[in-house]
Amino acid sequence: MIIAIDGPAGAGKSTTAHALAGRLGFAYIDTGAMYRAMALAALEKNIDCAGADCEDAEKIGALARSLPLRFEDNGRRVFIGEREVTDEIRAASVGAAASQIAALPQVREAAVAHQRQLAREGERISGGAVLEGRDIQTVVFPDAQVKIFLDAASQTRAARRLEQWRETSEQATSSEAEQDIDERDERDKARIVSPLCAAPDATVLATDELSSEQVLERIIEIVESKRNA
Repeated sequence: MIIAIDGPAGAGKSTTAHALAGRLGFAYIDTGAMYRAMALAALEKNIDCAGADCEDAEKIGALARSLPLRFEDNGRRVFIGEREVTDEIRAASVGAAASQIAALPQVREAAVAHQRQLAREGERISGGAVLEGRDIQTVVFPDAQVKIFLDAASQTRAARRLEQWRETSEQATSSEAEQDIDERDERDKARIVSPLCAAPDATVLATDELSSEQVLERIIEIVESKRNA
């Protein structure tokens, strides 16, 4: 079984997908971490992630295809080669760069192929895979048995993003978090390649007034109904 979870930044995708994979015993695949790791590598090589010219796009695409990216602890720890970058990729600057390079067809092609490979491997070994991130339900696995689109007001998501930054000891303010969310939303919805949207057959869950446990339980109910259908 493939479970695809999408939604705007700060809607709770990672928290929910982690918990869901644990409850079901499925493989967990954080596709956003792939783009973040690619962005981190590009930034460290001084490649302009915001560059719109073909040269930079091709450079980032080549980097994405050759990056020795791997995961451990069922997708919870991220490595570039032997170097763990789990915490580094959560920096605000890396997140902003990831959103920019994710709009490049060269990058998405490399990432999608890797995502599909990991998901099928997880399905074979664990009986299922939970994938979270952009375009999972519309492009990567449009035939996923369960599609969830998590959403929340921008203010709610900004508060969550600020808390996430502070957990990694990153200094930030509420206004900076709100600006980050607004800019991410604008880029994700407006981009030509895989814009942010819910699949027509996805279940949309507003998480503003729900605890993480309540969101999890609702998705578990959906999964069980699909299993029993």
